Amino acid sequence: MPSIGVKLYSVFFKLMLKHRLQNRLQGLENDAVDAGGTFGVTSRPEEETAAAANPSFTDGVATKDIHIDPLTSLSIRIFLPDTCLYFPDSKTRSRIGIFNSGSDRNQVPIRRHSDGSSKDEFVSSSNEGIVGNRASKIDNGFRRSSNGGSIDYRGYNPVGNNCRRLPVMLQIHGGGFVSGSNDSSSNDFFCRRIAKLCDVIVVAVGYRLAPENKYPAAFEDGLKVLYWLAKQSNLAECSKSLGRVGRGDLRRSEGNGHVANAFGASMVEPWLAAHGDPSRCVLLGVSCGGNIADYMTRKAVEAGKLLDPVKVVAQVLVYPFFIGSVPTHSEIKLANSYFYDKAMCMLSWKLFLSEDDFSLDHPAANPLSSDRQGPPLKQMPPTLTVVAEHDWMRDRAIAYSEELRKVNVDAPVLEYKDAVHEFATLDMLLKTPQAQACAEDIAIWVKKHISLRGHEFSY
Repeated sequence: MPSIGVKLYSVFFKLMLKHRLQNRLQGLENDAVDAGGTFGVTSRPEEETAAAANPSFTDGVATKDIHIDPLTSLSIRIFLPDTCLYFPDSKTRSRIGIFNSGSDRNQVPIRRHSDGSSKDEFVSSSNEGIVGNRASKIDNGFRRSSNGGSIDYRGYNPVGNNCRRLPVMLQIHGGGFVSGSNDSSSNDFFCRRIAKLCDVIVVAVGYRLAPENKYPAAFEDGLKVLYWLAKQSNLAECSKSLGRVGRGDLRRSEGNGHVANAFGASMVEPWLAAHGDPSRCVLLGVSCGGNIADYMTRKAVEAGKLLDPVKVVAQVLVYPFFIGSVPTHSEIKLANSYFYDKAMCMLSWKLFLSEDDFSLDHPAANPLSSDRQGPPLKQMPPTLTVVAEHDWMRDRAIAYSEELRKVNVDAPVLEYKDAVHEFATLDMLLKTPQAQACAEDIAIWVKKHISLRGHEFSY
């Protein structure tokens, strides 16, 4: 059984959530949402403790926020692990803190332990000696911070090869479609953990929230990020080609070559251009984010080559927010479960779906609905499903996984005993052994499908 602390926190959590959801529902019925809501809401500052983005590898992961749609509030947060600068299995890792394997050797980072602590210092081949804790050249991927102490990573060279390509994982946060954000402290911690364990670039999606933006706004935002990733990849390839022409054509002036390089630097997201491998894309959805991720996966299968070079090779559904009109065993037995019970879920769906569309068998709610459109299940990529023993939504997620396995899709289920909904992503539970074990299990399975050398990782 869950601990006493979890039970008490669950009671408090549900009281606060019920109050907030009822207020929003009442405000919606009173037409309290004005025209300004058309730009969307991606977070609720009064509810979420936001974690600031940090472009330095202070804890092994650098982060940045990007607003990618000028017409809405759609944003993303990129989590870049420092393994993009060296190979984890390299023997030089213990000696070199950040290994730069590129052709530009003007600056080679090394690790010094003069005072018993680890510090990243830089040796310049053009200027003898050590440039302590600061990069000597701004165009070598590192940018000196304003205080001169820390190093921010810029990381884009359109014609160089000083980079290691990492798979890209799109992460969609939970919150019942009405709360949560991609920059909340809990989501930031979870994404950092996943980025380091899976050795991937995590792109956390800040989709629009209900009731200001009802279905299909959140689903469209997720799909828009997928196409944005494809566009970024194509722009990066274009800028690299122009850069090579500018470098190799003797008839081209230095000015034109600079213009070619500037095209890539100005149009392309530098971290993804330097280190992203979109051909190994994984979708990870948490709670209602699992519903969005499953929709994105189906649309990616439908799009096929239209999404090139992006290829969704796997998806991870972490206690997805599925429901249906015919109750399952867990929906009956655990109707009053911890954190998200049946009453909370019903209220969230009423806020997310319009009155005319409201149905527990809506394609967004029930993955096995007869009204669901899209590719046949046998075309779906490998799908890992994570469920908790004391989550009332567990049986429907398991049923969806069983249907995938019936058509020979790799669709295992990981069930965690004594666990509750949000056990792997909620603030107070993130540092528990169960949450850590879940992240490690996800990493083992994901690495099997993103490996360049084949499926060398297996259970």
